Amino acid sequence: MASFGYLLYWACTFYIFVLLGRVVFDLLMIVARDWQPRGLWVVFANIVYMLTDPPLRLIGRYIKPLQMGSIALDLGFIVLFIAVQILQRIALMMIY
Repeated sequence: MASFGYLLYWACTFYIFVLLGRVVFDLLMIVARDWQPRGLWVVFANIVYMLTDPPLRLIGRYIKPLQMGSIALDLGFIVLFIAVQILQRIALMMIY
């Protein structure tokens, strides 16, 4: 059971870094609207979006964006990040 816990813990850690990469790419798209990834950055961006889009779309079906006037706050990323953190803590409990 401990080896499965280690595997799950490291998978969650890796996915948290992927989610943080998604934040960086999304912020780059917001701040520098004319920025297009080139070269190796295209590969990284495709991997990051390929790994994060399916769960975010699934969560987006059930949790709608929070409307604040003319702005809509998408809570899917926050829910996914917290869920991965909880799963990581469960994996730690499996290890010890």
